[in-house]
Amino acid sequence: MAKACADHHLITHQLKELIATSSVSSTDPSWDQGNLPVIERLADFAQAAGFSTEIQIVDAAAGKANLIATKGSGTGGLVLAGHSDTVPFDEGRWQTNPLQVHEQDQRFYGLGTSDMKGFFPLALAAATQFDSSSLSAPLTLIATADEESTMNGAKALLKSQIHQADGVIIGEPTNLKPIRMHKGMLMSRIVVHGHSGHSSNPALGNNAIDGMHRLITGLMALRLELQAEQNLAFEVPYTTLNLGHIQGGDSPNRICAHSELQFDLRIIPGLKTDLITARIQSLCQQESELSGLNVLWEPLMDPVPPFEEGADSALVRLAESLTDAKAASALFATEAGFFKALGAQAIVMGPGSIDLAHQPNEYLAFDQINPCINLLSNAIKHYCL
Repeated sequence: MAKACADHHLITHQLKELIATSSVSSTDPSWDQGNLPVIERLADFAQAAGFSTEIQIVDAAAGKANLIATKGSGTGGLVLAGHSDTVPFDEGRWQTNPLQVHEQDQRFYGLGTSDMKGFFPLALAAATQFDSSSLSAPLTLIATADEESTMNGAKALLKSQIHQADGVIIGEPTNLKPIRMHKGMLMSRIVVHGHSGHSSNPALGNNAIDGMHRLITGLMALRLELQAEQNLAFEVPYTTLNLGHIQGGDSPNRICAHSELQFDLRIIPGLKTDLITARIQSLCQQESELSGLNVLWEPLMDPVPPFEEGADSALVRLAESLTDAKAASALFATEAGFFKALGAQAIVMGPGSIDLAHQPNEYLAFDQINPCINLLSNAIKHYCL
């Protein structure tokens, strides 16, 4: 197997540049930023590593873009993929500046070090070991926009003409353990419009909170039904439905005219998302017909599909042999399902821990660096030489 020793200075330089270039992605417009400056920096790094690069504009007005960098030519080969955006942050809860890399205790601290800007310098370090002339199949590096919000970057790839690779490694933080399946995700809301009136006489209005109470009862019944179908490969082996945010009304002595509920579904592979949403829409329609309330269900974002790569697929077998670990499942969602839709075998496997993601004092441990580069180098050797 190939062995690599990291150029710590170059990795540190690249990581500092990427972390310092803020690229927060959020459905909240007050937080949302473009990622184009990060993509441009990554393109510079990739060109220095011998890649030809293409910047794919996802949303010009918002400054959103993907990077598709290729080394070698032909068909098949390997894709190393990840997202270039981060979640919002609360700087006051960080012990260091989240937009500056801080080295301490054999760790890189900073926003995105683990999830997942830290993957790119390591992928480039692995790729640098191979000249284009030595590759019999292409090696592609892809960095996407908006994974942390809309996944519009991954969706744009489905519309592009990128070649069909044999394998895709999505470098999300898994402590370098292979992940071959994860749940899908659907975030949506129900809005109930009623009619206000004086609380002393219910007949004067139509209470939106009363309607929402009945809808929540229906959702909790659906939650129990969804638990009946299980996949024991997951730590939580069934589809979950979380009631995450609710608001409504303005005064205890006034009949509530408006209520809103936001909720989250995490769907096991094998269940059809559209069948679940049809059930929710039916609940809303029944409530509207019975109560006269105006009930609207709508997704907060396009659903993220469940992902499953076959246990006997060539990529899973390779990852297990390289890591000496059995491919497992994850509770978090990734872009893997979109890459599967492109026709490639896919696996999620990268440096860092998901337990450190989306919280203050995120870090990437130094002891993940060389093992990650070695792992990726051997995958490149297998697919591209």
